[in-house]
Amino acid sequence: MGAALRCPPEAEPKPIVPNGPFPNNVRVPALLYWQALTLPTEDPAQAFELLFRERGWRGIWRNGVYVFHHYHSTAHEVLGVYSGQATVQLGGDDGIVVDLIAGDVVLIPAGVAHKNLGSSDDFGVVGAYPASQSWDMNYGKPEERPRVDANVAHVPIPETDPVYGATGPLLDLWA
Repeated sequence: MGAALRCPPEAEPKPIVPNGPFPNNVRVPALLYWQALTLPTEDPAQAFELLFRERGWRGIWRNGVYVFHHYHSTAHEVLGVYSGQATVQLGGDDGIVVDLIAGDVVLIPAGVAHKNLGSSDDFGVVGAYPASQSWDMNYGKPEERPRVDANVAHVPIPETDPVYGATGPLLDLWA
């Protein structure tokens, strides 16, 4: 694979409370895995694709993060930064702001709004979802509630941590 998992990658929980039109998630915190991977110079995105696939996460894609608030009410989402850097807001207009660089991973619980506030031209992420979950797309519109609140409340905890696998912060902190 050419990448090395840092052992153990530092993981920081970030609680994200309801914020205006965004339900966010009061059950579980967002998780930031700082410098989870040492990336290869050739096709660094593939390192995250392989890691997430090995950990049982599916629906893998490559892109960036939208420049508008959005969230998924039916699935948790993991993002692995494979190039560049970005400032991302979690939780809506009054949410937290995090600076992400290549090698970082952010695990976004169902219902948590996220938005790219600014990024380098080469910013790229690999995204994935737990194998048993299908994502939807929501934007904080009033007509989305209360349907999305019910969805978020029923999204199960993933069976594996997207970085650690069968153990790790997701399973410890989201249990």
